[in-house]
Amino acid sequence: MIYKRVLLVVSLSQIFGGAGLAAGITVGALLAQQMLGTEAIAGLPSALFTLGSAIAAYFVGKLSQRYGRRIGLTVGFLTGGLGAIGVVVAALLNSVILLFASLLVYGAGTATNLQARYAGTDLADKKQRAKAISTTMVMTTFGAVAGPNLVEVMGKFALSIGIPSLAGPFLLSAVAFITAGFILFIMLRPDPLLLAKSIEVHKHQEADGAISQVNSVINKNGVIVGAVVMILTQIVMVAVMTMTPIHMQHHGHHLSAVGIVIGFHVGSMYLPSLVTGILVDKIGRTAMSIAAGVTLLLAGLVAAFAPSDSMVMLILALSLLGLGWNFGLISGTAQIVDATEPSTRAKTQGTIDVFVALAGATGGALSGVIVANSNYAVLSLTGGLIAFMLIPVILWYRKSK
Repeated sequence: MIYKRVLLVVSLSQIFGGAGLAAGITVGALLAQQMLGTEAIAGLPSALFTLGSAIAAYFVGKLSQRYGRRIGLTVGFLTGGLGAIGVVVAALLNSVILLFASLLVYGAGTATNLQARYAGTDLADKKQRAKAISTTMVMTTFGAVAGPNLVEVMGKFALSIGIPSLAGPFLLSAVAFITAGFILFIMLRPDPLLLAKSIEVHKHQEADGAISQVNSVINKNGVIVGAVVMILTQIVMVAVMTMTPIHMQHHGHHLSAVGIVIGFHVGSMYLPSLVTGILVDKIGRTAMSIAAGVTLLLAGLVAAFAPSDSMVMLILALSLLGLGWNFGLISGTAQIVDATEPSTRAKTQGTIDVFVALAGATGGALSGVIVANSNYAVLSLTGGLIAFMLIPVILWYRKSK
């Protein structure tokens, strides 16, 4: 009963969290390009809020480990909301320095939205974990898909109150992140991680020391492979996603078209989650991690060779990109949860999410440089090949078991 209530509360917060993260994905690069007058560093906003999410992931993990998920996630979402407000103020003042600083803080909302997926697993058994992850993630879809499609509406609203149109979606982010934080603060009781810790203490009183020592070795390998799966999928997804709005704008697509493509992309990141969770629990973490690498390779190939004026092919490419990320994140996350215990789980998860976020920041920062010195096709092909590297990692892990 408590497990289902936790899932319900976390899922509700994820609807708002999804809406909050959509602004940075959709218009972050365009806002920076407008303010800077160049696209060479258009990937920098993505890099900054992803770097911010890396820093936040560490602190949210530490806070959650010490005080529980409720406090850690609340602080993270509220911080992200303040960052979104800062972006709006930066656009009003035309301050690039404030924009960059605010994007860094805004990243806390992105990190918290991802870390919330762990809260649903704290009270789940091994056969429920991937489904629990996917349940919280699929709820993100409602906000995450609505967000990009509200770009034009929020832009017009922003203009009506004297704010640059590209800053409009960040108004939505501020309200969404802050609402998600208050939902968790008020409703996430009892705290799932604190309750799981107390259950673990009781179990360990009867545990055999030798068995625990063997499990710690197995867990170490599980943590490594789970982390690698999430890191590689994050690099590829962020790099290609970041430059897609710029690529589309270059070839005459309007902002509404960009919103539609990114909406399909974000929908593919989250909407398949319920099915993905069942597959990860039924056919295994390994098979779905390999599926992630293959799907991301296909996404890179379609994006590279799609006609630049074809909305249908761009939607297909970005949908495959989101789906591959979904496979990698859920299978990798399940692997991490399997490999940890409540006494150290939140801290370990936070640390791994730091590396995942740093990987995304690297992908975002390099994406603009690669496109400026070559083109979008080269970026897409490179991403697909990086994703395909998941397969040898998974095969190594199978041999080491």
